[in-house]
Amino acid sequence: MPVVTIRMAEGRTLEQKRILAGEITAAITRTLGVDPERVTLFFEELKSENISRAGKLLSES
Repeated sequence: MPVVTIRMAEGRTLEQKRILAGEITAAITRTLGVDPERVTLFFEELKSENISRAGKLLSES
């Protein structure tokens, strides 16, 4: 049972997450030969104030 966690900054639409879930599930199904019903995805949305890149908070970029 593949389980995938995707951490990303908040702000994506429901439709974007729906499409991404379908694409990732399809790739896992195709690559690993598992039933799509066995694939679980978790979306963890983080506030930009809780993400830093190159030493700067994304909320301050």
